[in-house]
Amino acid sequence: MARLKGFQKLVPVDEALKRFLSAIEFKPKELSVPTHLALNRVLAQNIKADSDLPRTDRSAVDGYAIDAKETLETSQSRPSIFELTSLEALGKGQAKQVWTGNPLPRRANAVAMLENTKIVGNRVEVWSPTTPWENVSRRGEDVREGETAIEAGARFRPQHLGLAVALGVCEAKVFEKPRIAILATGNELAEFGAKLRGSQIFDSNRLVLSALCSELGAETVDLGIAKDEVGEIRLRLRSGLEKADAVITSGGTSVGAPDLVPEAINELGKPGVIVHGVAMRPGMPTALAIVKMKPIIVLPGNPAAAMLGFEVFGRPLVSKMLGLNHVEPRPALKAKMTRSIAITLGRKNLVRVKVFQKGDEFLAEPISARGSGLLSTMTKSNGYVVAPENRDGLELGEIVSVNMFDNWEVMNQDVQKDTVT
Repeated sequence: MARLKGFQKLVPVDEALKRFLSAIEFKPKELSVPTHLALNRVLAQNIKADSDLPRTDRSAVDGYAIDAKETLETSQSRPSIFELTSLEALGKGQAKQVWTGNPLPRRANAVAMLENTKIVGNRVEVWSPTTPWENVSRRGEDVREGETAIEAGARFRPQHLGLAVALGVCEAKVFEKPRIAILATGNELAEFGAKLRGSQIFDSNRLVLSALCSELGAETVDLGIAKDEVGEIRLRLRSGLEKADAVITSGGTSVGAPDLVPEAINELGKPGVIVHGVAMRPGMPTALAIVKMKPIIVLPGNPAAAMLGFEVFGRPLVSKMLGLNHVEPRPALKAKMTRSIAITLGRKNLVRVKVFQKGDEFLAEPISARGSGLLSTMTKSNGYVVAPENRDGLELGEIVSVNMFDNWEVMNQDVQKDTVT
């Protein structure tokens, strides 16, 4: 009956996250992969340049390589005239045709753009003066030999791939992907695709949480659905701890009689549950635990609360286990609230909003959420606003920072006539 009394004290979100992450001593393993297979992995070692990039001075435009000092008095009425050469070194009064990316011949230090020149026989007229190193990419201008080109802990994006290939890097050391085990609990849950009986509902949380982990680059292990029975929950948790680096569960974490996950965790080992009950809405029943040096996040069964709880606790955990040098946040933008809303004082509120652009400004329309189980609020919104614990509302016209799930919409000027002006 003690569980039925409710949470006596809620832990602030920032404190809960700090307690949780500081208790985790996880060091991802390293492996070497061909550079082109490192895409979206996290680098385990710095990539350093073995040579300058570019490796030589080269033309940044199509035109003629020249010595800039020979064009000091140049103008359209008095062009400088150069003899064309194909040699690798210029003599006095000579120019060599080059295309973008071509190395400069010796004794050249500028390139006259093609549109500022005219060919006359075996000579070229240059109609505008040039300055030393104009239209030239200097040797080492991109990366110097010995310089760190890409830092360890960075996610290897397409632009990193391009730089690594340009430097001749054939293999990259990356961190192994962490394995996250996903478990759903609840007598009312049925497997997706099964025939529903009585008051059963399909379990969506397991698939959604797995997708959120995969989106960040982690691998997932499916632990299935556990009934509301401590022994079965404990058995599946133990399996997850053996197979994976961390476990995320949904359901069974409130204070009702069937909410048995924290109890099952505490029976598996120390320290067990370190936080249970967080000052946030939705997601207040969230629990955080460590068992056998492995982290466990216990999220509510309500779908929207589970997804937003993952945003707050799952995203930082997976970022750390991936080896990232920072928590990878959602893209954020500033938007103006289209109406005022009341929120719960004393809790960090995650307010779902739909962001759209009207003219030159972004507007955020709050999505009505009478319950944390309304999964449609997550599809109707394209982002969320984090309102701090010391606020009891957001005001009409207030500028807020929105964490974006998806792209914003673009509205015509004659739409949303009742929004903020």
